Amino acid sequence: MSYFFNISVCLFLVILQTTVMPNLPLLDSFYDLLIPFVVFLGLSRPVRESLPFVFFLGFIMDNLSGSPFGLYITAYFWLFIGVKGITKLLQVGNRLFIIALIVAAGVLLENLIFLGTLTILGPDQQLAGNAAQTVTIQVLWAIWTGPVVFLVLRDLQKRLDAGFKAVYARKDDS
Repeated sequence: MSYFFNISVCLFLVILQTTVMPNLPLLDSFYDLLIPFVVFLGLSRPVRESLPFVFFLGFIMDNLSGSPFGLYITAYFWLFIGVKGITKLLQVGNRLFIIALIVAAGVLLENLIFLGTLTILGPDQQLAGNAAQTVTIQVLWAIWTGPVVFLVLRDLQKRLDAGFKAVYARKDDS
């Protein structure tokens, strides 16, 4: 039943990020909300279950954005691989400080991939003059809100799993 949860969260976050957040002035320089979800998948789900959703998210965002195709797939894939690598070295568990750093590093990684793509495209593409300020604001947002999003996702996953187990237990008793 985690597939149902993952698909629901994917669609909710994509809709929230592409339709609601650009229209709110306070959140105009907010980071990519799918980064905490990719971190959640990397920390709490096995590779065979989470990697298809990472590619699915990247594919959807590549189609909805005006960026070159494959940019989001690349960013989410390397973030996912990085999270899996970190979990081999560190016991992340419930340490919110480490989760905040991982989400902030994910925001930095995504922005570096975007910057590298703009650099490869040539001198015709111009960077915004306030790019460093925007990245700094995104990283600060990620440090403060990344663990909260992660905890909400983890709590929703636990509640959904418990609800489905209760439903299946009732069917077995009948």
